[in-house]
Amino acid sequence: MKIQDRYYWEAKRLGYKSRASFKLFQINGRFYILKKGYRVLDLGAAPGGWSQVAREIVGPNGTVVAVDIKPVKIENVIYLKKNVFDEDIIGVLKNYAPFHAVLSDMSPKISGVSSWDHARSIELAERSLEIAVEVLKDRGHFVTKIFRGDMENAFKRKCENFFELVKPHKPRASSPKSSEIYIVCKRFRLSRTP
Repeated sequence: MKIQDRYYWEAKRLGYKSRASFKLFQINGRFYILKKGYRVLDLGAAPGGWSQVAREIVGPNGTVVAVDIKPVKIENVIYLKKNVFDEDIIGVLKNYAPFHAVLSDMSPKISGVSSWDHARSIELAERSLEIAVEVLKDRGHFVTKIFRGDMENAFKRKCENFFELVKPHKPRASSPKSSEIYIVCKRFRLSRTP
């Protein structure tokens, strides 16, 4: 059975919104991004697989805020109908901040042209980083998806300006054929020197 089929059917069986749920479980199992009681922001959250997992991990004393222009209908998740590029998004999110973790599994519409898809994924990741540094609490964490390409190292260096640990990671639930990886950033430096 193909890996993507296994995770797809397992998500259906367990009631998760998407197979992407397992990617977050695996990332968290390795890097401990989410814990009970955390306040979590999920950018580009629809259909809600990551918000669902985050809600499960943080428990009843935690908070999950999901942002997307498409609806995210998950019990006990705060849904904000917003585009991450909206000018007022950071101001709106500061009403719920500070967050222990900011997550982004956003993906551009796939064109099939790898260089274009890579550049668009970096644009989304950079916007996610811009939001994260405005709403994270000190020593908070950030995870974002990118497609591999020539802009990857420059983006990682940008993340290193803000976080103590920056690691690329490809969870087992990610298709081996896909160029997607996750940039895992731990311990945000709120009081950093420029």
